[in-house]
Amino acid sequence: MRSFAASLLTALFLASGAAGAAEPQRIISAGGDITEIIYQLGAGDRVIAVDSTSTFPAEAAGKEQIGYIRRLAAEGILSLQPDLLIAAHDAGPPPAVEQLKAAGLRVELAPKGDSLTGVQEKIRFVGDVLAMPEAAGTLAEQLEADMQGASEVARAVPENTRVIFVLNTRDGAPLVAGAGTAADAIIGLSGGVNAVTGFEGYKPMSQEAIISAAPDVLLMMSQTLDRIGGIDAMLARPEFSLTPAGKNRRFVAMDGILMLTFGPRLPEAVRELATALTKTTQSD
Repeated sequence: MRSFAASLLTALFLASGAAGAAEPQRIISAGGDITEIIYQLGAGDRVIAVDSTSTFPAEAAGKEQIGYIRRLAAEGILSLQPDLLIAAHDAGPPPAVEQLKAAGLRVELAPKGDSLTGVQEKIRFVGDVLAMPEAAGTLAEQLEADMQGASEVARAVPENTRVIFVLNTRDGAPLVAGAGTAADAIIGLSGGVNAVTGFEGYKPMSQEAIISAAPDVLLMMSQTLDRIGGIDAMLARPEFSLTPAGKNRRFVAMDGILMLTFGPRLPEAVRELATALTKTTQSD
């Protein structure tokens, strides 16, 4: 049973009439990709709050914060009196999302998309929700044109460059990216080959399995590398130091939001990673 405070917030929210706006003017955005799309469409001035993954552009990072996208709190969101919550597909937890809908808030969850086509679908989805279909169409077309140039850069990466993406190294076995992940997708778009096979998602991988995968390049978020103490700390672990990547000190660290968000900056992410892979593999 909901608390009295939650019930009161819901009543106040419904009384405000915010849920009935035809064109949303008080938007809460959850998901770095969704927030970037909103700003690219020119509707950033309507955003009143964002989640913790919405760090770009800088104007978005300065908005009211609602916490992590998968740990949303319905009461806090309703207290801001939005007329729309637009979020990435994995926003949650589900009970919080259902509570927001039951309170009368318009909630729109974007489709998942870790590809050029997927990002274009997200752009058009956001455009339809914000009643900006023409601007969304233009942005989607520009994205495709920009990706053509990024793909040219990716073609310069040496063939069969094996890359392993390490999400973190805490709690024993390193957590790495298998098939069906954003990391797997960005590696492929950037001209590399995921050295991890045999499973989907982000899972722990044993020392023996990592050595056997024989990656040519270690790929990490720069935030992760900083947290563990830099590349020397990474290569102090035998599962990395005994790979071709470790023996040749070949690694790439990128901003995690840029690399894994799959929003309008996808071409920039592909160019940056492809350039780094080419430079790293040619530095022996």
